[in-house]
Amino acid sequence: MNGAEAFIGTLSDCGVEVCFANPGTSEMQLVAAVDRQHGMRAILGLFEGVVTGAADGYGRMADKPAVTLLHLGPGLGNGLANLHNARRAGSPIINMVGDHATYHLHYDAPLTSDALGVARPMSDWVRVSKSPQDLAHAGAEAFAMAQSYPGKIATVVVPADHAWSEGAAKVAVPVLPATAKAPAEAVAAAAAALQGEGPKALFLGGRALRADVLVQAGRIAAATGARLITETFAARHQRGAGRVATEKLPYFGEQAEAYLAEFKTIVFCGSEPPVSFFAYPGKPSWLSPPGATLVRLASMREDAAAALGALADALAAPAEPALVQAPTQFPWEPGKLNSANLGAVLAELLPTNCIVSDESATSGAASYAMCGGAAQHDWLQLTGGAIGQGLPLAVGAAVACPDRKVIALQADGGGMYTLQALWTMAREQLDVTTVILNNGSYAILNIELMRVGVQNPGPKALSMLDLTNPAINWSKLSEGMGVPAVRVDTAEGFHAALKDALAVKGPRLIEALL
Repeated sequence: MNGAEAFIGTLSDCGVEVCFANPGTSEMQLVAAVDRQHGMRAILGLFEGVVTGAADGYGRMADKPAVTLLHLGPGLGNGLANLHNARRAGSPIINMVGDHATYHLHYDAPLTSDALGVARPMSDWVRVSKSPQDLAHAGAEAFAMAQSYPGKIATVVVPADHAWSEGAAKVAVPVLPATAKAPAEAVAAAAAALQGEGPKALFLGGRALRADVLVQAGRIAAATGARLITETFAARHQRGAGRVATEKLPYFGEQAEAYLAEFKTIVFCGSEPPVSFFAYPGKPSWLSPPGATLVRLASMREDAAAALGALADALAAPAEPALVQAPTQFPWEPGKLNSANLGAVLAELLPTNCIVSDESATSGAASYAMCGGAAQHDWLQLTGGAIGQGLPLAVGAAVACPDRKVIALQADGGGMYTLQALWTMAREQLDVTTVILNNGSYAILNIELMRVGVQNPGPKALSMLDLTNPAINWSKLSEGMGVPAVRVDTAEGFHAALKDALAVKGPRLIEALL
């Protein structure tokens, strides 16, 4: 058995079932090993950002890692933006990155690079194998690290000669690390704070936004009157009618500061105290109100379910949660499509138990708000702010959950970063309905230009935020990638197109002109 076979075999024994790949010459032994590994699915992405983003979506929905296959330092570099998002989401991912044979590195061939140096900023754990025999050990260690609650990015650099050399063997499945628990002192402090006077909030993120964990938050709200607030961008939020409802912290810093200003007590679970996404002249960075009591119940790395359950018990909270979401529906009027009637149509037609991958930016805010009382669903968001995540995330979610409909709400600007994901959707016949919100602009940046104080921007500045010269035809791009597409510019047209797309299994794209 060569090193590659031992490595892939060990990962398979650990339960890794999917390899998202964009390999090159140095990875051919790994390609062959994946080919020979029964039960491991290989999925090709035409750009490394699609590969890493798909692994993120898979990890968020499967709660276990896929493995990526990337070509040397430059290939890994192409995938770093979506690894950044995945790390912020707490997603489990194993990266295997090929490298030149150890004896070839000193020749400084054109693709020679510092693969470890490229990996470190977006990985929680990195190592290079030491020998063909060590490669399987590195794989087992990477799996254990990736499965550390709630998930981590583990990267193994694989020299080509370690992959092709014989004499290796699989190693035992590692014992997974125990999930860290919130200390009893934190539970007691949170209970005392929530029994105090004044307006109170329970601020939730990470695994605290799963449906069963939200029940515990709802029990706490019933006992204390605390409002439930979620971080602005959640990795995976289980919402919809019949689930415990939460409020979402506004995106812009001054709005978030005003939103939180009344609270005398804020308890955090699965998230740290919020800060402004960016710095702005004369605007706040720290958003929690001065003088408020801030209590960390559990960090993102500590068991949210156990922490909130213990807190509910400490408060003698009732068994039934407060704030259970009632079904809601919003009327929409025929005529020109806008973000409000797009959101109303989506809320009406959202399938039960579907998954929404949301990188809709400015045009999608109404969709998120209006779907709160729609059929139960999982909502995945842009945790790290690096655009180009939405389409790959949908790919990974669809692979993880083949029996669930996936809807990708994708802004046109961010979509152009990783539009190759459409090709993978077609190749794998993934059940993804993509909605491109096409406003012909990096619209958020037009807002940000004003917010940083730029007065009277000239045509050169505005041209850097405009996507209409030439206009991008997403329907033709989609069809060229193998995904059937339709363009709509009215509410009734969008309603008909979405209803048709959701009625069939397989990839579809709707270009919504706003």
